[in-house]
Amino acid sequence: MVEVKVDAVRVNLMGSHRVVILKDLESERFLPIWIGQAEAEAITIHLTNTRVARPLTHDLIVNAIRELGATVRYVVVNDLREETFYARLVLRTRDGKDLSIDSRPSDAIAIAVRVGCSIYVDDDIMAQHGQEPEEEAGQEPEEDLGAFKDFLSTLDLDDLDKK
Repeated sequence: MVEVKVDAVRVNLMGSHRVVILKDLESERFLPIWIGQAEAEAITIHLTNTRVARPLTHDLIVNAIRELGATVRYVVVNDLREETFYARLVLRTRDGKDLSIDSRPSDAIAIAVRVGCSIYVDDDIMAQHGQEPEEEAGQEPEEDLGAFKDFLSTLDLDDLDKK
């Protein structure tokens, strides 16, 4: 399994779709997963330490797990079928048994950020669907900045103090 962290939750400006970006802790590789608006907000609310007046659904689930004497050990994005990701929420029960529960990745991630547990992606899923950042994207702004620097060097900034 590849350990990841929530790198970002982004909005598609052309629609109402949201994507959570899971970044590999040991490389630049990342896995984008499209999620619903409510789940995106639930993740973002917690990551930004936004206070809410009453518990949200994921807070309720975490509270119920704790009241039952269980803990969330980790979550894992473990499958992709018909363009849909699947995840498991792994709990440790009061009597020390591990319990694996089927979950949507967005719900599992919303719970994971609340309890501070590890998030994993199955090795095969990350190998097949993980992405690397494009190298050219990091080089373009530097070229543009060079042209901007050339323009700045032609300005006489000494005249600003005299006005």
